[in-house]
Amino acid sequence: MEKRWVIKEAPDNEVVEHLSKVLNINKRLAALLAQRGISTFDEAKKFFRPSFDDLHDPFLMKDMDKAVERILKAVEKGERIMVYGDYDVDGTTAVSLVYTFLKSFHKKVEFYIPDRYKEGYGISYKGIDTAVEHGAKLMITLDCGIKAVDKVKYAKEKGLDIIIADHHRPGDELPYAVAVLDAKRDDCNYPFNELSGAGVGFKLAQAITQKKGLDDGFLKESVDLVAVSIAADIVPITGENRVLAYYGLKRLNKNPRPGILTLLKSAGVKENTDPDSDNYFEKEITISDLVFLLGPRINAAGRIESATDSVKLLISKDLDYAEKLGVQINNMNSYRRDLDRDITKEAIERISSSEELLKKKTTVLFNPDWHKGVIGIVASRLIENFYRPTIVLTKSDGLITGSARSIKNFDIYDAIDSCSHLLEHFGGHTFAAGLAMKPENFEKFVECFEKYAQEHLTDDMMVPEIDVDMELYVSDINSKFFRILKQFAPFGPGNMHPVFQSQDLIDTGFAKAVGKNGNTHLKFSVVHKHHTGNPVPAIAFNMGHHVEKIKDGNSFKICYNITENTWQGITKLQLRVKDIKFET
Repeated sequence: MEKRWVIKEAPDNEVVEHLSKVLNINKRLAALLAQRGISTFDEAKKFFRPSFDDLHDPFLMKDMDKAVERILKAVEKGERIMVYGDYDVDGTTAVSLVYTFLKSFHKKVEFYIPDRYKEGYGISYKGIDTAVEHGAKLMITLDCGIKAVDKVKYAKEKGLDIIIADHHRPGDELPYAVAVLDAKRDDCNYPFNELSGAGVGFKLAQAITQKKGLDDGFLKESVDLVAVSIAADIVPITGENRVLAYYGLKRLNKNPRPGILTLLKSAGVKENTDPDSDNYFEKEITISDLVFLLGPRINAAGRIESATDSVKLLISKDLDYAEKLGVQINNMNSYRRDLDRDITKEAIERISSSEELLKKKTTVLFNPDWHKGVIGIVASRLIENFYRPTIVLTKSDGLITGSARSIKNFDIYDAIDSCSHLLEHFGGHTFAAGLAMKPENFEKFVECFEKYAQEHLTDDMMVPEIDVDMELYVSDINSKFFRILKQFAPFGPGNMHPVFQSQDLIDTGFAKAVGKNGNTHLKFSVVHKHHTGNPVPAIAFNMGHHVEKIKDGNSFKICYNITENTWQGITKLQLRVKDIKFET
């Protein structure tokens, strides 16, 4: 698929000169900081050395005082509390955090995760009934509930108070709960509104810690769960999220909890055998590892069976128990991968063989037999192949239900909202959403969604873009440059791994196609065509088809990340190529 490279605007030269001088770094690194909105020494210090002191006062969040007061009242009166959360990674990490925290000083605490297939997303009537049957007087909902107006009303009628701790966009009416914690509320002036669901749960625990005068040890131990939620829910790694992700990764790398340890080991991550290393693992775990190795495994339980198992795994302190449960969840993940592969293949074939589907600006596919647990993943795979807003649907409890994923600069939440009159319910973010409709509304919804896209999507928006931070000579890439570049981590939305562009390159003559099929990926080394500087190794995944053109001596330009590659105990710098364009 052809990609458009977009080089970011050069930052103010005075700012770059100033940062270069006060930080004693080269101008290219200073420019990368300036592109991230950093212009002073103090801002750079906060960026490179995040501190727990940078976290905001949790009581700045609307209704936090009410939430803390009601929880402490429940503790004082010995009331049973139900901690309720969504079945995805963000929900299960949030429940694990808040449940463990409350359990540390109040015995009467339970948790509940709704069944993806029988109850669906968000607060369910069954969940409310279960809480009431168990004698709970208070329910805390995490990563869900912001639109549950009717269900909160139902709970109130049953004598159950609800505190909502969510991070999704509210609807026109807020639920009439004891407290509604959501920085995206129009009337909430909290300084940062991009917390994950587990992040909101962390702020609730932080507020109670302050109010009760507790030691902050639990908060510092639980940031690993918040880091996992930040990675999996793809929220911006800026502001408070940068602090929480930074310390969460530190904790995870040095002292992983049994559940996370067993899942990473099942993903092939090896324990460190170097006695002088502080890291538990052979390789440093990054946000990317949480997204691609850990997140899918935590999610697998809820996609295939019950996400309750994920919470049990994350809260377990017993390594033997965690390993047994981890094996089950890893097996579920293998089954999930098979489903994902088969449904994706079927969906790609359906689109490729339909002229009508190919000429549309959106993809909406429905098959009543597709597994509900993987359709969100399939939607993402289809965007990788066709690059257009995508909704994949199946049938569940008499409704057509599914997941939506979007492309850059297209707000899929707004698009679905424009068709909300045809839906039973929906919710989500700019780039991802869930929805459900009656079967008789399917065709009308497809038309409505496509019409919105026709009005809001230009042809340029449908060409995938690669944002390039700056031009770089490969001869400038060295260990000192990379050592400082590594300190820009953790990388993610709002602070993406820097992408560089280099041109007038040639291969050193040893290019080869590698991979399971022998020709999938391209492995080569680059040098400027005038042979200035030392060759730099490069890997281009899924670009093995370029090997002959590379070997023929054609000059080319590449855009890439700078990474490290360890082989047989030796670590070297390596370019991870995102795209190649030939100049002749």
